[in-house]
Amino acid sequence: MAQVGGGLAAEYCRHVDDLAMGAVRRKIPRTDLLLADVRLRAAEDRLGRPAVKAAIARAQERARNGEISPEHAAVADAAVAELPAIAASLAPVLNATGVIVHTNLGRAPLSRAAIDALTIAAGTCDVEFDLQTGARAAQRGRGAIAALRNAVPRAAAAGVVNNNAAALVLAATALGCGKEIIISRGELIEIGDRFRLPDLLTSTGARLREVGTTNRTTVADYAEAVTEHAGFVLKVHPSNYRVEGFTSSATIGELAALGVPLVHDIGSGLLAPHPLLPDEPDAATSLARGANLVTASGDKLLGGPQAGLLLGDEPLVRRLLRHPLARALRVDKLTLAALEATLGGPLPPVARSLAAGHRVIIDRTERAVASLAPHGIPASVVSTTAAVGGGGAPGVTLPSAAIALDEALAVPLRRGHAVRRGDVPAVVGRMERGKLLLDLRSIDPSDDEALVAAIVAAASAR
Repeated sequence: MAQVGGGLAAEYCRHVDDLAMGAVRRKIPRTDLLLADVRLRAAEDRLGRPAVKAAIARAQERARNGEISPEHAAVADAAVAELPAIAASLAPVLNATGVIVHTNLGRAPLSRAAIDALTIAAGTCDVEFDLQTGARAAQRGRGAIAALRNAVPRAAAAGVVNNNAAALVLAATALGCGKEIIISRGELIEIGDRFRLPDLLTSTGARLREVGTTNRTTVADYAEAVTEHAGFVLKVHPSNYRVEGFTSSATIGELAALGVPLVHDIGSGLLAPHPLLPDEPDAATSLARGANLVTASGDKLLGGPQAGLLLGDEPLVRRLLRHPLARALRVDKLTLAALEATLGGPLPPVARSLAAGHRVIIDRTERAVASLAPHGIPASVVSTTAAVGGGGAPGVTLPSAAIALDEALAVPLRRGHAVRRGDVPAVVGRMERGKLLLDLRSIDPSDDEALVAAIVAAASAR
């Protein structure tokens, strides 16, 4: 009987709990009532109804789980707190890794001038319209093309496609389809995420004529391969690794004398020589030494949007841009606007990070650490080295300084409550010897205050 009585008591308790839970759930405000909240109505105009309803659903679920009060005001407040910062899943991130051009973080951050240009281009604009004549413009993206020509005067013509891989595909299709592309075995690189250059080139219908060896390829190796089947010679800068020791390679000048078109893929987008990167090829020098076509990226050392740059002889560039494939690879108005502003405007963040003085970076780091002291956050300044990244300048290190923090702050800095609410940007650093290092060479000085605010928010949430 005791067991029977105990079972009845347990069943009675469950029944009472269910009644109580039902009463709580009945108090949770309906979605339509929450949508009438003035803050959530305003958010609909900014984010759209689906995003607002999703935030409301998350708040209602928290009320069902007993995490918050089921009262209307509490659930509405929670829904507002659940609203995303923008109507897209991308989150702003401060790159404190010390890798200036970080592929996983979107490569080059755009300059303020480029961002302003994007805003103008986002609306209706004269991308293919001549405001003076009222007719269709003779050249799409004429401003960006002119800016490229101004930046590289030795380029008789210029063009822009999606990315550097697209530039190579277009060259291989227009110049090498059904023919041979002569390339050194030491330059058959993998360009990232398991995409390999040989696969990219042969997908166009071209055949590869591999010459030389991994570590040594001479101009004679190329010359022996030049036949009536040759489409062009391709020289590729192995920008994400280095081969040292018993090595040799043919120069641009030597290859330019072979009598077939010479395409030079410089990769990282350096348009002119840079004193800190003496071994990094640049477009101006390559063209001066005889390359017929240079291909490069726009979102690496150039510091602009993702784009593939075509620079070189006018007939050759025109031939590529007139090819039917060029239509499939062309860029939109946003890219053209950002590229033009990057080329013609002030130094973009990548260039500023490269040029920043070591003492300046140390001073910035010391000020940031001093700003954290009143909040009781243990932090110190450590010397470190930064890298160019983005497949550019392999082996080059830059002296830098970092804020050293407790490693436990890494997660809240990336995805803490303040980050999810959009109050502060996410911060990504690197771990070394049990410490989280936030390297300021890869942080723009204009973001120093935001970095400190993010650290304070992350520490206060622990």
